[in-house]
Amino acid sequence: MRKKSILFFVITTVILLSGCVTAKHSLNHATKLSSLKFLDEYIIPHNLHYENTWVGGLSGIDYDKENDRYFIISDERSATSPSRFYTAKIQINSNKIDTVFFTAVSSMLQPDGKPFPSLKTDPVNAADPESLRYNPVKKNLVWSSEGDRAIRDGKMNIKDPFIYEMDLKGNFLNSFFIPKELRMTTTESGPRVNGVFEGTSFDAGAEYLYVSVEEPLYEDGPRADVGYKAAPVRILKFDAHTRKPVAQYAYLLDAVAYPAITADAFRVNGISEIYWINNNQMLVMERSYSTGRPGCTIKLFLADISLATDVSTLTGLHQRKDYKPITKKLLLNMDDLGRYIDNVEGITFGPILANGNKSLILIADNNFQKDEKNQVFLFEVIP
Repeated sequence: MRKKSILFFVITTVILLSGCVTAKHSLNHATKLSSLKFLDEYIIPHNLHYENTWVGGLSGIDYDKENDRYFIISDERSATSPSRFYTAKIQINSNKIDTVFFTAVSSMLQPDGKPFPSLKTDPVNAADPESLRYNPVKKNLVWSSEGDRAIRDGKMNIKDPFIYEMDLKGNFLNSFFIPKELRMTTTESGPRVNGVFEGTSFDAGAEYLYVSVEEPLYEDGPRADVGYKAAPVRILKFDAHTRKPVAQYAYLLDAVAYPAITADAFRVNGISEIYWINNNQMLVMERSYSTGRPGCTIKLFLADISLATDVSTLTGLHQRKDYKPITKKLLLNMDDLGRYIDNVEGITFGPILANGNKSLILIADNNFQKDEKNQVFLFEVIP
């Protein structure tokens, strides 16, 4: 090989390797977060329709910074339109949300290529969408469904929760392996109905997918309550390439924030979403609701898994002392904002603000109810 060819080869190789290192560094860039500063709130109209779909039930959001677009999942169980996700733009100017506008809607398809049926017509095959994440490496999406355990049309309907991988048009690509203890049963064992895979998040390099269980498994003790804190819920760690679980960690919930009206009415506290921050830390969103009280209490915690025990082989977590749970530190109680806070279920970083700090976007699920709100919150990340 001639000298010029050798020189060209060396220079080209160095450039290519530098590009790889830069891309990897960018993907794994750690985010420092000491506090959150509230900037703005935007409300998506209740009666907004887009492409013959009713925009509501917005329970998960993720940001594709390369293309400045958001993916937002609706938790509607194909009641008015098939289970779906939206692509959207959120315009931010002078630390305010100018507008949220939708650019596409896609049905999330079953492995056979068909849309998911409605819960009413075919409960065995209906989905219960909750969380959605964009994989910047594969450039596809992962989403979770909670499953079902309920009497429907006089019969017990059992539907396991699932985690699916799909392309950007909603076509099924693959599924994650669900551990036995997270599968639905006909008895009060395993996960609670409507309390399963509520949150998901890739780590910074999209090597692992973390999935949060909203409420304790039956074996792990009672649900959180007004007088009961430290109910253990599980956060699962999956290998994003093999789609198999590699660990489980215990996270201890706060108590339900307020008594229900009346005292025996429905109340709940659980994890509504998680979001990876850096090598060991993630944001954990706890959502507390009590019947008779308007809105929800939303708390954001900075959680650290570095010292947490893998509890994959353990059961009865509420009675055990032989494991270390995830540590957590309160960052924000949205009650302190002095405004109505609805059913917040989605969280993602947004674009960089004018001062160089990251933005954080939260979105609320209005449950398709007139008296609830599709809220979008904007925060500044304070390093």
